[in-house]
Amino acid sequence: MTTPRSYFLPPLPEGLEGLTELALDLRWSWNHTADKMWRYIDPELWSQTTNPWLILQIVSPNRLEALSKDTDFLDLMNQLIGEYHQSLERTTWFQQSYPNSPLKVAFFCLEFGLSEVLPIYSGGLGTLAGDYLKTARDLGVPAVGVGLLYQQGYFRQVLNSHGVQMEYYPYNEPRQLPVIPVRKPDNQWLRLTIDLPGRKLWIRVWEAKIGQVKLYLLDTNDPINIAADRGITSELYGGGAELRLQQEMVLGIGGWRALTALNQEPNICHLNEGHAALVVMERARSFMKSTNQPFKVAISATRPGNIFTTHTPVEAGFDRFSPELIELYLSHYAAEVGLGLEHLLGLGRQRSDNQKEPFNMAYLAIRGSNQINAVSRLHREVSRRIFQPLFPRWPQREVPITYVTNGVHTPTWDSAAADRLWTDAAGKERWLGTLDNLLIDLKKVPDEALWKFRLERTRQLVNFARKRLVFQITEMGGQEQEICECNELLDPNILTLGFARRFTEYKRPNLLLHNSDRLIRILNYLEGPVQLIIAGKAHPQDGEGKALIQAWAEFIRRPEVKKRVIFISDYDMAVAAQMVQGVDVWINTPRRPWEACGTSGMKILVNGGLNLSERDGWWAEAFEPDVGWSIGDGKEHDSDPAWDAQEAEQLYTVLEKEIIPTFYNRDRSGIPRAWIDCMRNSMAKLTPQFSTNRMLREYVEKLYLPSLGKYQNRIGGGNALTTQNWQESLLKNWEQVHFGKLEVDSGPGFHNFRIPVNLGDIDPDFVSVQVYAEPEGSEKAEIHSMFKGEKSAGTNNGYIFSVHIDTNRPANHYTPRIIPQLEEAEIPLEANQILWYA
Repeated sequence: MTTPRSYFLPPLPEGLEGLTELALDLRWSWNHTADKMWRYIDPELWSQTTNPWLILQIVSPNRLEALSKDTDFLDLMNQLIGEYHQSLERTTWFQQSYPNSPLKVAFFCLEFGLSEVLPIYSGGLGTLAGDYLKTARDLGVPAVGVGLLYQQGYFRQVLNSHGVQMEYYPYNEPRQLPVIPVRKPDNQWLRLTIDLPGRKLWIRVWEAKIGQVKLYLLDTNDPINIAADRGITSELYGGGAELRLQQEMVLGIGGWRALTALNQEPNICHLNEGHAALVVMERARSFMKSTNQPFKVAISATRPGNIFTTHTPVEAGFDRFSPELIELYLSHYAAEVGLGLEHLLGLGRQRSDNQKEPFNMAYLAIRGSNQINAVSRLHREVSRRIFQPLFPRWPQREVPITYVTNGVHTPTWDSAAADRLWTDAAGKERWLGTLDNLLIDLKKVPDEALWKFRLERTRQLVNFARKRLVFQITEMGGQEQEICECNELLDPNILTLGFARRFTEYKRPNLLLHNSDRLIRILNYLEGPVQLIIAGKAHPQDGEGKALIQAWAEFIRRPEVKKRVIFISDYDMAVAAQMVQGVDVWINTPRRPWEACGTSGMKILVNGGLNLSERDGWWAEAFEPDVGWSIGDGKEHDSDPAWDAQEAEQLYTVLEKEIIPTFYNRDRSGIPRAWIDCMRNSMAKLTPQFSTNRMLREYVEKLYLPSLGKYQNRIGGGNALTTQNWQESLLKNWEQVHFGKLEVDSGPGFHNFRIPVNLGDIDPDFVSVQVYAEPEGSEKAEIHSMFKGEKSAGTNNGYIFSVHIDTNRPANHYTPRIIPQLEEAEIPLEANQILWYA
């Protein structure tokens, strides 16, 4: 396939052709070395859009012709093009670490947040996906992204004069976005089809570029489709269940077909949430077609190459579809792959025989993947609890879910001042390797430099906030007096708190308002005043979330706090960047454990901001007293109003007794030494740990490469058929397996366990007989494999199993059990049978 680089552009004058390449690589969304060039081309356009691709389309031919003769401009442009090519040719971490690896990853996600100028994201999930692709570029990990190109994307927010959220859906004109259509060698647009009830759906393919990493975006707004189908990729998280299922068919089924058409079939498919679960079906169907194997063998063959990341902290958060809707849209697909509809429905149900149970995409993803991971250590435990029903009678700690804690793409979120500070301390290549020496490097930065750096950032945030507020007031037809008053709002010299996230009840965005009079006193302390910058959206259908925003708007109108608190509307990546770069303290108040990870607080780390957060998500594993502050007791209290009140009290107390005094306790030089110590510790300890650099290297080494090896073994040596036969034997014959009478011979510091086991028609090599004990003093259970001995008398397939254990624990702590066993299989993911000695 080819992707003409000049598509959508008028002809550029000779000598300026390189501008196309620079404009189409979204590296400019975090690497700002070329900003001065784009600003030079058209200062007004640049300030209004920060979109190089749009600038090249709009700027006048006369201006371009003049630039082609401007030697200063040409010198700058050629220098930038040379530096850009050098960045593409450098040796990366992955090339150095795994020079001969055949790894090819496809990362599927319903949203990608690469830049505010490509508005196909809503919040944390999309931002994480965008940061993933940027880091793949930095580290040289061979990956592509697969998502949807929305005509409208997520809504744009405006607050009216009463603080009521209003939603608008401006059209995303593809020609003005930094994407181009993917074309075949004959220059025809690459278009795919999937089957919908009674018709075909045509899908167009677009490409966004992040260095060598490509993001393929699928779009149904093709004139050949019927009107309703053209709108399938209209809104992100809009519409009802039917539209969501259609979008997930486009992402999963259409996404795999797009990669096949591009000759870019991956060996690892990474499903970022259950929205992409149908890719496991399409990948298996493709394998069936190429090998003439039945579906059960195909899913067994391809499963080791699929990885599922769950971001959902509550069981109700997964996409569910009625059996009737699945029948309408996927019955033909089930027939095509040789499955009955009920078998297909069973892949997405807890109990396959429960005909009333809806189809759960997360269950399908689990049953089609080799690895499942949560996105923080605490979220692993929450996810194990959520998915426990799929592994009945298995201990919760053995539910097969690991974790890779999320991170952020540090170069995207650091300020220009932070970039200079880190460059001086650790060099230009600091985020491109293993991050080994960053802690040592940053500890060498003097207190004075850190404090000057923070003051500069707060000043810039205050300037941004004032200008943004002027825009918001003007947008709503505000009075001249209101606009003039904006210059009096906020103070760059006082403690600045930030709070920005989706406004929904479980995030408790109004915990700070629990005692509004006390908050007013905190904001107006004479010896240590505080100011607060807030931003965030509520889902259009979340009336409670909208009410939470309106409550803040009403509070802000109170004369006692008018200059101390502002709400920035239409929160997006550009607003987020300004806030995380400038606030002194980031506040996060979710109801534990409903924040799977959270990444907004990670974004402030590189910029020297500090966190005050519930010990939930990432902060549960990051918090130490020398890096920030926490509220809560580390336990779960559900939606208990009394506990909310208690945590609000903690929040106020931490601000009054710890944060404010530490910030304003200055020495003779005017520097808050204790605050700087906390800043330094937070930056040095946490910034590397909670970066996507660490996250992606962990995915590669912990999940991708081990899964690749299993995938190659599974498809290369007939192991898929062996695995399928093993699974069938267990399903058919497990009820025949039973224990005889347990015998225990104990002595000082040991036990000998001996027990007969009748395996019926199951091969003894297909199971493992073990002795199990609950953890004692650690989270890891004690498991001892028993050894197969002589045959049991009077049985065809019965054996005596025994084991000697050196221990001081009582014998009744140990229980024999039988579980499936196969060297190349993941247990209990691929076989969840288990039998305990009664």
